[in-house]
Amino acid sequence: MFGLPVAVVLLVALVAFIAVMFLVFKRPMYENMALGLLLLVALSGQWSRLGEYLVFPTKNSLFYVIFTFMLIARIFDATDAVGRIVYIMLALVGRFRGGSGYVATLASAFMASLSGSGPGNAAAVGSFTIPMMKRSGFKPHTAASIEMSASMLGNVIPPAGIIFLSFGVVDGVFPGKISQSGFILAAYVIGLWFLLQKFVVLFFICKATKVKPIPVEERPKFGEVWKQGWPALLLPVVLFVPLIIDFAAKGWLVSRLGKDGADNFSNAVLMFTPGLAAVYALVIGRKSLPEGKLRLAPIVDMCRGSLRTVVPIAATVYFAYAISAAFTGLKAEKEIETWFTGLHLSLTAVVLIVPLVFAVLGMVLPGTAQVAILGGSLVTVFAALGGNPVLLALMLPALTGALEGMTPPLALGLFVTMGIANSEFGKTARAATIWIVCHLLMSMALLAGLLPIAGI
Repeated sequence: MFGLPVAVVLLVALVAFIAVMFLVFKRPMYENMALGLLLLVALSGQWSRLGEYLVFPTKNSLFYVIFTFMLIARIFDATDAVGRIVYIMLALVGRFRGGSGYVATLASAFMASLSGSGPGNAAAVGSFTIPMMKRSGFKPHTAASIEMSASMLGNVIPPAGIIFLSFGVVDGVFPGKISQSGFILAAYVIGLWFLLQKFVVLFFICKATKVKPIPVEERPKFGEVWKQGWPALLLPVVLFVPLIIDFAAKGWLVSRLGKDGADNFSNAVLMFTPGLAAVYALVIGRKSLPEGKLRLAPIVDMCRGSLRTVVPIAATVYFAYAISAAFTGLKAEKEIETWFTGLHLSLTAVVLIVPLVFAVLGMVLPGTAQVAILGGSLVTVFAALGGNPVLLALMLPALTGALEGMTPPLALGLFVTMGIANSEFGKTARAATIWIVCHLLMSMALLAGLLPIAGI
């Protein structure tokens, strides 16, 4: 059709179908992804392999990691770990011009390292930071756009599920190219680059708007909040140390456990670290639990209550994995790679075009769907043109999940913060454009290899 290979036609049909079902018929995304899988199987005549594709996600440990981290995030929230960190940050930087904006950015980055959710950041942190920014002199639409951009770090900094999904993409196309732990640590570096970018943009916004520091009466005393909140600062350490051991001591693990043992240890690391972090959060935050005690029944109720929000997301990720497997069954990556390289685009052109394509797709498709449908093909194309496939895979969360939350009409992160700030859509969207453009420029710089990323 129109000189396009079958894989590209199927890709366009799938994107169009999911977009129409979501935007026109208002169907939930997990349902759209399930129907999209059936459509892809029907159009490609793969009915005999449908069962194989449905079983595929259950054999992938990353799917269980994603589900576990989403569940654990509920425990972090219930134990008030994030709230304690916010107050420490408030005491440290609240005295500076625009300090409330920096608190919002820092708190959202920290929350991201625990929850892995962009819209979740916007709701949890924004309800506190947006009113604080407005009291400091930020216009409602400016406060909403600052928190929106900071919140979407939740899809860039591990343990966001889309990061594990992206690892699955590159590991499926280039097995063993990078370990799970190495990939996650490199993702943290990318998250730090985006955090730095947000600080720089925020600095100029504060200069231009001439906002004030947080009023003295609203700033907590550092000694008091540090005494109460410092144990929560160790939560990232609980998450990082096993990853660092796996990444830095690979040779030692192989010598002690053998290659298979080291590989199994690497797979297991991301399974048990959420549990360790959850136990630590429960211990330090037990006074925030019902009756101020660490008891099993309230924890079980808490987890049960979170299923209403966790299960739909998990189902979306499940069918995203299945769609990815269906495209692999078609050998779509190779077909799309052949077609794309036939366009004779340079690697520089791809670096500039790919972020813009994802910015458009983010207006209608969630990040998980974009990664599942396009991830494998673009990783192979990037490698064929001389790029590092791991680098593109690492950038997929920033190009899909983060942009999805910022670009209307799908911009859930934007709508959440706009609702909290009670700001006008037009003004908020224009303010968000600054952050979107800067996000795209940073993405291009990282894809071009202009900024160092440890581990790759």
